[in-house]
Amino acid sequence: MGSVFANVKPEILLWARESAGFSLSETAIAMGKSEDALSSWEEGVAAPTIPQLRKLSQLYKRPLGVFYLQEVPKGFQVISDFRRLPSGQPRHFSPALTQEIRVAHQRRELALELLSDLDEEQKPFGLSFELTIDPEIAGQMVREFLGFSMTDMDAYPGDASGRKGFNAWRQRIENVGVLVFQAARIPSDEASGFALAYDVLPAVVINRKDVPVRRLFSLAHEFVHLALRKSGVSDLDIEAKRPAEDSNIEVFCNRVAAAALMPAQIFIAEPTIAAHGTAMSWTDEEIATLANRYNVSREATLLRLLTLDRTTRNFYQAKRNEYAEEFRRNKMLERDSSPSKPIPRNMPQEALSNFGRPFVEMVLGSYYQDRLTLSEVSGYLGLRTQHVEKLQSKLGAF
Repeated sequence: MGSVFANVKPEILLWARESAGFSLSETAIAMGKSEDALSSWEEGVAAPTIPQLRKLSQLYKRPLGVFYLQEVPKGFQVISDFRRLPSGQPRHFSPALTQEIRVAHQRRELALELLSDLDEEQKPFGLSFELTIDPEIAGQMVREFLGFSMTDMDAYPGDASGRKGFNAWRQRIENVGVLVFQAARIPSDEASGFALAYDVLPAVVINRKDVPVRRLFSLAHEFVHLALRKSGVSDLDIEAKRPAEDSNIEVFCNRVAAAALMPAQIFIAEPTIAAHGTAMSWTDEEIATLANRYNVSREATLLRLLTLDRTTRNFYQAKRNEYAEEFRRNKMLERDSSPSKPIPRNMPQEALSNFGRPFVEMVLGSYYQDRLTLSEVSGYLGLRTQHVEKLQSKLGAF
């Protein structure tokens, strides 16, 4: 019996590959086919067999039925890429990053449906400013909007891990109607996070592979994207060569995030800074003390010192290079000393960390009102059914 070929439109095959973030060469390698063979499918000269279409479906993580659509689906909100390679060229959206963006859109759509089913009205996101505003003023607006007072800075000093600061800011941001997800599939050197700047129920996704102190700055940075109504993927590299418009946005977001996390009036009054004097160079101990105080990275601390004219660009750049080399060495040590046995995973805690309390509460709330089945809850939260009860106990009684 001869091969049965799939009756699919070539433009659907092209859309499915590109929207999944795969290059032609990547797909060819995964499929064990030549690029010419793949091109012939996407140009309508030839067609994949049914088994080959199933393999494409698995590779692109699309339902098989999607390939039989008669026209290319309308996409989600356009998202800009603010990342750049050292050469200044745009970076490629990997399949993992592409999937995280798609999943974040889908989770937001699900959240809107669940809120509607629960008869809960979601108000428009209430913070907005333009690039023309002074970043220091914008940083203060962010703090006031989230309800942070200056005394709140004392809630998490001394936590070198940065978890207290990240969790405190995440809770405040979720409280103002923003979904905060964490992504675990994106390499830490590909993207720090991205923002989906919808007017209603916007979302921020942070790379969980980054250390918490870096995640906190990423969270604040992406939150500023929401206030600007600028969806996009970021990597926080202030030295990257970008088009002028993109550079203005990213520099602005970094400066506002720094002003919000390290308010100038209390940052300058820190005992470490007061005792330092007028010297423009700083010891590693001084930098670490300030970083721990605000639960941010040493690089973010240096950037703040630079912005406030407390250090020079040469000193900042030298230290930045030093920290980058230290990070590279630590990554190599981590890889070489990885445990032979996998570390046991706490799936309910992972679900809560990755999806955020508001989203989990929406899903479980719908389940307890018999609007969702246990199987649906399991699918939405990526949990086995036996873990759902444990997740509930982490949230408290409903």
